[in-house]
Amino acid sequence: MLANTLRAIVLLVLVAASAGCSQFVGDNRQNVPLPKALVDRLAEVGSSPAEPMMIRVFKQSSELEVWKRTDSGQYALVKTYAICKWSGALGPKIQEGDYQSPEGFYDVMPGHMNPKSAYWLSFNVGFPNKFDRAWGRTGSNLMVHGDCKSVGCFAMTDEGVKELYALVRESFRGGNRSVQLQLLPFRMNDANLEANAASPHLAFWRNLKEGTDIFDATRLPPAVDVCEKRYVFNRTGTAPLDPNGACPVAPLSAMAAL
Repeated sequence: MLANTLRAIVLLVLVAASAGCSQFVGDNRQNVPLPKALVDRLAEVGSSPAEPMMIRVFKQSSELEVWKRTDSGQYALVKTYAICKWSGALGPKIQEGDYQSPEGFYDVMPGHMNPKSAYWLSFNVGFPNKFDRAWGRTGSNLMVHGDCKSVGCFAMTDEGVKELYALVRESFRGGNRSVQLQLLPFRMNDANLEANAASPHLAFWRNLKEGTDIFDATRLPPAVDVCEKRYVFNRTGTAPLDPNGACPVAPLSAMAAL
């Protein structure tokens, strides 16, 4: 009798131990720690898991960049991941069901994290944002996720999304309220805009470039708002703008006023 009881206890322990390594939804995958190599890379650039971060996506080259704030206060590139699959063409998402991956400036918030995703792990990009709603654009559940399948999302490999999810998670645990996500058609330089000069999205892309130029010059994510149905960056004032209303007149600099 005692031997049977001991065998039953051992079996329960083994089952519990194996559950801890489960690869199915319901396990503890959302809390898997960052790989040591990635923690070392953060230290190398003068950052840490708890620091603020920013993500840049380039559709044309299928690249996703992770940037982190460093000891200098500026952001440094930590790692570039290959996007396994995105859907649609270059250009913004317009409506639900168009199978188009979005473009624009978004904020990932703690509530956007999805540890129980059917695609390993995922987080919502925040579409539609203020800009999208001003244009009447629709769509839902636009995610960065694993499994390399996309119908409007940005699909990573499972290994890639494990690291991305953990990086965003640790930034939130560090007390940061959001992660800026720049979803871009291509690297925002004059040559690429010229190569796509015939696109109906050119004006939209030039507007995006205003924000990316600020980051490229300062290595600081720009503050983003919307007025006149376009993005505005690093404006003065703190009150939210009416996305359909007139943009405030920028104050003249002391030199320009002379």
